[in-house]
Amino acid sequence: MRIGEAARLAGTSTRALRYYEAQGLLTARREANGHRDYDETDLRLVREIRSLLAIGFALEDTRPFVECLRSGQPSGDACPASMAVYRRKIAEIDGCVARLLEVRNHLAGQLDRLGDTIEGEP
Repeated sequence: MRIGEAARLAGTSTRALRYYEAQGLLTARREANGHRDYDETDLRLVREIRSLLAIGFALEDTRPFVECLRSGQPSGDACPASMAVYRRKIAEIDGCVARLLEVRNHLAGQLDRLGDTIEGEP
């Protein structure tokens, strides 16, 4: 299928498909006239990339998942490299949560310290 149809079916833009190709995440075949040609496997890769991007992964973080699918695995997270990305992302999120809790506790402490002096003020 041509790039426009592939983009429509994958829920993305032709520009994104070209970018994924430039980053080495997709490898479009070329027709005799030079047009890109995509198949269902390519759509599956793009959907995997898009689902990971949607939950906050960086594009480079998607690479192990794409490679896992390319290797014939039924799922992009069936490979050790993908699981390593999950572990790293969980550690990042845990760090963010810890930092947010520190900020929350600081703010709650400030309110406790101030007591009723500002209660009811906008």
